[in-house]
Amino acid sequence: MKLLRYGPLGSEKPGLLDDSGAIRALSTTVGDITGATISPDSLKMIASIDPYTLPRVVGDVRIGPCIANVGKFV
Repeated sequence: MKLLRYGPLGSEKPGLLDDSGAIRALSTTVGDITGATISPDSLKMIASIDPYTLPRVVGDVRIGPCIANVGKFV
């Protein structure tokens, strides 16, 4: 499972890359990919989702920063 954010600058949405290389929308499951989203419990919940049940993102979309609202990176 590869998490990502896609969409116009400043309006990115959460998504994941499925095994076929297609982007799947995660916005109905998580509001955004933040520090809280990558906690062990949240990742476990996301990993339990069948990616093929999520809406496929169509078209040529921009891939944005992988995590939103980074306050400090060490």
